[in-house]
Amino acid sequence: MEPNSNCSKQVLCLFDVDGTLTKPRNSIEKEIDDFIQNKVKPKYKIGLVGGSDFKKIAEQMNGADVIHKYDYVFPENGLICFKNGKEVSRQSIQKFMGEEKLQKFINFVLKYLSGVTLPVKRGTFVEFREGMLNISPIGRSCSQSEREAFEKYDKEHNVRRTMIEVLKKEFPDFGFTYSIGGQISFDVFPNGWDKTYCLKHLEGEGLNEIHFFGDKTDAGGNDHEIFMDERTIGHKVTSPANTKEILCELFNL
Repeated sequence: MEPNSNCSKQVLCLFDVDGTLTKPRNSIEKEIDDFIQNKVKPKYKIGLVGGSDFKKIAEQMNGADVIHKYDYVFPENGLICFKNGKEVSRQSIQKFMGEEKLQKFINFVLKYLSGVTLPVKRGTFVEFREGMLNISPIGRSCSQSEREAFEKYDKEHNVRRTMIEVLKKEFPDFGFTYSIGGQISFDVFPNGWDKTYCLKHLEGEGLNEIHFFGDKTDAGGNDHEIFMDERTIGHKVTSPANTKEILCELFNL
C-alpha cells in the first residue's frame, strides 16, 4: 500500500528499537537518529514500541528526551504510553496476574534454569518489568561478547525454544504468551499483551495508516503479531541501515 501523500501527517511510522533503529542493545547511531528526526518526522508522525522498560529504551535512544522527539513512545509493548511527551497510561502484570501466580511461575523458571548447563552463565535470569517477565537463560548481566556467543549457541541448540515448550506444558492455564526477542532472552506476558497492545492507544488519533518496522517478524518473534495485524502495514527489516533504505524507498525521502 502506498502512503497517503495528501495527508502525510496522518501517517505514523512506528518503529521497533532493537535491530530496527539500533543494533541490539546498542545506542542509536547519529546517522539514523538524524535521518528519523530531519527527514521522516517533518512529514510523518513517528513512534517507538519496545519490549524493554523505559530506562533501557531511553539509554538506546540517547536520553529520556526521547518522549519529546517521538510523537508516541510505548515501552513494554505499550503497557506504558507516552504521548506528546507525557505519560498517559500504565498497566501492571503484577496487578493483572496476582502475586501468588507470579511467584509460582518464577520459582519454576529458576528451578528449571538451575538444571541447564551453558558455555557460560551470569546473573539476572528473571527481570521483572511493568508488563512482562523477561527470562534470560544466560543472564542479562553477560558481556556483549558473551551475548553474541549465546545467540549463536541458541540457534544451534534451541535453548530458549525448548524452555518455552516446557513452560507451556507446565502452565497451560495461565494465559501467557511467550515471545523470543533480542539475542539472549524471551518475554512472558498475558495473552494480548504483545506489541499489538500499543495499537489501542492509537485508536481515535485520526491516523490513516500505521507503518510498522521490525526485525523479529517471523512466528515466535516479538514483532510478529503487530507486523501481521490488519491495523498496520508491516515492513520486515534486517538492520538500522535497512530500515533507512526501506523508508527512503517507501516515502521517496
